[in-house]
Amino acid sequence: MSLPNATAVLATLDSLQSRAISILKLSEPITSALHLDPASTATARTSDVSNSSLEAPTPASLEADLAHYRELFSKLRFSYVEQVTKEKFIRAIVGDPPQIVTPAQNLALEQSNATAKAQLKALKSDVAATVEELEELGRNLARRWEAVSTETAQLRELPERIEGLEESIDALRAAGHGDAAAGREMNLPLERTLELVEQKKRKVAELDRQIESLGATVPRKRKEVERLGAELATLEARRANSMAAAREARKRKEARLGGAEDDLEQRGRWWRAEEAVLTKMLEI
Repeated sequence: MSLPNATAVLATLDSLQSRAISILKLSEPITSALHLDPASTATARTSDVSNSSLEAPTPASLEADLAHYRELFSKLRFSYVEQVTKEKFIRAIVGDPPQIVTPAQNLALEQSNATAKAQLKALKSDVAATVEELEELGRNLARRWEAVSTETAQLRELPERIEGLEESIDALRAAGHGDAAAGREMNLPLERTLELVEQKKRKVAELDRQIESLGATVPRKRKEVERLGAELATLEARRANSMAAAREARKRKEARLGGAEDDLEQRGRWWRAEEAVLTKMLEI
């Protein structure tokens, strides 16, 4: 991806992420349409749990809100059934004439209740499946949101990395690869470059094997070096002793001759010079 494209995509993502996305926000058109109904506004009820959830919706607050409303509607259903039953019973007693329910009517009512219960059970199953589907969809959306957030963070770093890579490429091109012989490998096509990389990898592997094989001989060579060092130390000690003995012997000899050694040395040099001259003259 080029730098302009990355910048454009990042700007689009920023514009999309600037808007708060939540189920409550998405449901505002529906709830606002319901609130416009005068009957609904007249009978609207307030709930501390729902207000807190609308102000700062979190998974925990939504769960608490759901539990609260389940309990509330359970109590409301029981109160409604009780109130309606009492009202019908009182009307049946005080009515003129009193309403007498026959067994046939009870049977028909039981059958209609059974049918309504079956329909209600089917609707509850559909609602439970829909709720489960929505929960799975919500989890998938949450995972996708996290993935988009991670990729957005990576995309923010992409322009800087692209600029750094382009600078590195320009530096490599200007560093010396103007020489055709030196820059021949840098101008190879992709296939040749991959072959060259494989060749370098094989060389590196061969060098690693050689290093490993040489590393196995290091302890033996180290022991040999230590042995030679010990022998060399012995020879050095013997050499130092020999030199000290030679100097001591020379001093004793000079002391016995009393300086005659220098005279003998000069006479020997003179005789050798005379011998060399005579030999050259006589061509012996």
